[in-house]
Amino acid sequence: MRAIEEGADFIEADIAATKDGHLVCFHDVTLDDTTDVADHKEFAGRRRTLEVQWANVTGFFITDFTLAELKTLRAKQRWSFREQSHNGISPLITFDEFINIALNAKRVVGIYPEMKSPVFVNQHVKWADGKKYEDKFIATLKKYGYGGKYMTKAWLEKPVFIQSFAPTSLIYAADLIDSPKVFLIDDVTVRTEDTDQSYDEITSDEYLDYMKEYVVGIGPWKDTVVPPTKDNRLATPTDLVAMAHARGLQVHPYTYRNKNRFLHYNFRQDPYAEYDYWLNNVGVDGLFTDFPASLRRFQEWTTKRRN
Repeated sequence: MRAIEEGADFIEADIAATKDGHLVCFHDVTLDDTTDVADHKEFAGRRRTLEVQWANVTGFFITDFTLAELKTLRAKQRWSFREQSHNGISPLITFDEFINIALNAKRVVGIYPEMKSPVFVNQHVKWADGKKYEDKFIATLKKYGYGGKYMTKAWLEKPVFIQSFAPTSLIYAADLIDSPKVFLIDDVTVRTEDTDQSYDEITSDEYLDYMKEYVVGIGPWKDTVVPPTKDNRLATPTDLVAMAHARGLQVHPYTYRNKNRFLHYNFRQDPYAEYDYWLNNVGVDGLFTDFPASLRRFQEWTTKRRN
């Protein structure tokens, strides 16, 4: 809601699944870092270790909790250097509640939900009707009238981008809905959760030629586009943006946190300098930011300057 007030074109959320099959907005597979689950003695026995995307992870897994149990938890801020005054206030929200925030806005606001860790979810959550996580995800979008190819009238009325790090999930979803999809890209050394390929392999000319039939763009981690040096300066950009644009694909890198602690030294602690670099030098088509008001002010300022 705050992002909408600050002028965001789209609001973004990762979509996880509960033990009893409900879809909720949550980034991690574990609840430890961003909820007060550790303070709930009734859940102390839920902590365990599971394999998540090729690594063992220990914590309170969201897939071990029902929606009713999750609603007893409250969110907290992950970063110690950010404001902590909202800790312990907000509950987790469902995918449905997230969608209604966009639909009840006073202007058209798009949504940009991520099919989060689909391989892990499908391993640990079973729906009674035999459906998969991806089926439930798309069914929720359709329930609220989402659908239509990019820039069609139907899409412009209810804009949505469907994103995922799992290419097979995007391909599966392509048979269920014609809404635009974006292929997320992690650090090039990381393996995808579903194909056992590194993102270096999966961003090759051959693979992008394959994926362009299913997606309208890529969403790379910004350090994959312009890798930083060890002393937090920017190195030479990769050719990833040019490769995508040559295939008619958009590039929406993530995430611009706009705080001194996250800015590379090249930007002199000036978030506007970072926006200018990515939009006008690197030439990306959209940005994920933690501070939409900052990016909106930059857009307004640069538009006035051009005029």
